[in-house]
Amino acid sequence: MLVECAGVGVNYADCVVRMGLYSSAKEFVGWPITPGFEFAGRVAQVGAGVTDVAVGDEVLGVMRFGAYASHVVVPSAQLFARPSTMSAQAASAFPVAALTAWYALHELGAVRSGQTILVHSAAGGVGGTLVQLGRIAGCTVVGVVGHSSKVDAARQLGATHVIDKSSEDLWTVAKKHAPKGFDIVLDANGVETLGKSYAHMAPEGRLIVYGFHTMLSKTGRRNWLALAWNFLRTPRFNAIDMTNTNRSVLAFNLSYLFERTDFLRSALTELLALQESGQLQTPTLTTYPLERVADAHRDLESARTIGKLVLEP
Repeated sequence: MLVECAGVGVNYADCVVRMGLYSSAKEFVGWPITPGFEFAGRVAQVGAGVTDVAVGDEVLGVMRFGAYASHVVVPSAQLFARPSTMSAQAASAFPVAALTAWYALHELGAVRSGQTILVHSAAGGVGGTLVQLGRIAGCTVVGVVGHSSKVDAARQLGATHVIDKSSEDLWTVAKKHAPKGFDIVLDANGVETLGKSYAHMAPEGRLIVYGFHTMLSKTGRRNWLALAWNFLRTPRFNAIDMTNTNRSVLAFNLSYLFERTDFLRSALTELLALQESGQLQTPTLTTYPLERVADAHRDLESARTIGKLVLEP
């Protein structure tokens, strides 16, 4: 399918790709590379034998790199009809955060009503979706944000409690909200929080890891010395300890799942239904012309953004 893009979602993983540190980018494409995992737009051309998509259809989709473009070519299995309730820009920023949150919470976390979960970066694209999915699942959701300007955003998304780690001690307050520990902790920070995230889990708790943001420089450049130091400081979890405490550590990278068309289809179908019904909000958007992609990356790396960033070709 050839799709003319109206919007392209920006994710922190794109910054890591640009830095040359994203493993699946090296494995599947190599450098030079065009980043980008998600987009929305209009079908401009269909391939031979395709009957489920037609020219002119409004769609959103995912791809393994290359979405920072005015036009993309993808298999029809990676395209989904854009709901009329969602703008093209909102749709372009929806699938990656939604799929990441769904896989973390439902596939790996096996979330159940009544559980208490801790969500780091609760005002971001993935974190904000995790907060909402946790609320929809009937959980007590404790969201963590890094700046006071993000507290209201996390609350509006449905967090039961919000911890502003810029003004209060994260783990002291977390202990008050979950004296017996958290059933699920969702952490993309890496070295900064992984050890204590694990320590604050309840028996049978699950620590879900889907990124290592604090290992990387906020200047947008590689700092090999800092990377090596942070690598050495990253916790190593002991299987015997996990067995004795009934705690688990699970991790994933969404880019390795794009060939799982069964997962993409079932998860996005349910996620889009939640969005159409009003149960799942689309994230707050900040838009940039495609030629200002460097500004978008700088803003995202600053850790001051809320919601999702979108490029407009």
